[in-house]
Amino acid sequence: MVTRQTGKELLLRLREHSCKGRIVSVEHVRDLQEEIEGRYERGLLDKEFYQERLAYFDFHIPPKDLPEAKSLLVVAVPRPQSQAVFTWSGESKALTIPPTYVANERTRRRIRDVLAEILAPRGYRLTPTALPLKLLATHSGLGVYGKNNICYVPGMGSFLQLVAFYSDLPCWKDRWQEAQMMKYCNNCCACRQVCPAGAISPDRFILHAERCIVFHNERKGDIPFPAWIEPSWHNCLVGCMHCQRVCPQNRKFLQRFGEKEEFSEEETRLLLGEIARDRLLAATVTKLKDLDLYDDIDILQRNLGIFFKK
Repeated sequence: MVTRQTGKELLLRLREHSCKGRIVSVEHVRDLQEEIEGRYERGLLDKEFYQERLAYFDFHIPPKDLPEAKSLLVVAVPRPQSQAVFTWSGESKALTIPPTYVANERTRRRIRDVLAEILAPRGYRLTPTALPLKLLATHSGLGVYGKNNICYVPGMGSFLQLVAFYSDLPCWKDRWQEAQMMKYCNNCCACRQVCPAGAISPDRFILHAERCIVFHNERKGDIPFPAWIEPSWHNCLVGCMHCQRVCPQNRKFLQRFGEKEEFSEEETRLLLGEIARDRLLAATVTKLKDLDLYDDIDILQRNLGIFFKK
């Protein structure tokens, strides 16, 4: 009874912070592992994509930082888009950064503090996970998949960040379920029609991730874009918003922007010139850190070159 009450208080507190959460048994880590590895074994995941983007998942249970882990807490946090405005040859161009990129660590710390306010006084602990969060969220019932394989949560659309923790809080009612596709997708093909790379296929649900623009513009900066990607397809500084912008479920979130930083022509020139981090202007460093781009400056430099000729 005490465990159930604690869990209810936890979910209520999240709602007070405009977030939504679910609690499932830690035993489902094995289900997540089997599903990811099964997709790869069946040829649904490209080998290069799998090795670069999915190999970092840690499915070891119990987690070494919390051997007494009994549950997984997954939380959806509403997040707007961000903008970086660059000036080049007298022209200013505002480039979008999708909701999932900025303030990830700040969001994770904030949600951990919110959860700890309820759990710590009752003797329960938390530790971060390295799990496939979209898969966890959809199996927990927190969200559903769009046809574009992005996670949607009621009241947030796909404009959100997901965070998850292990906890030694017992799971009093496990609601694990089959991952669902959003019902609105049944009679809608907007995302598939707008994707210039053909990553969303009519003959299968799993995204052709190796063709997704996101995969290619998130890779290390010394990896050039493949020749089949047209420069006009790029629409964000990093990531891609084609399929999310046309989705009817995102209509009311499209004009919401959070962090915005403006880079002068001098700053843009330095970034395009592949300057070393230690030679950047102090103001530029601050702006890049505010947008969570500082550690990925090599990616930024390559992607920026698509929008501005050097």
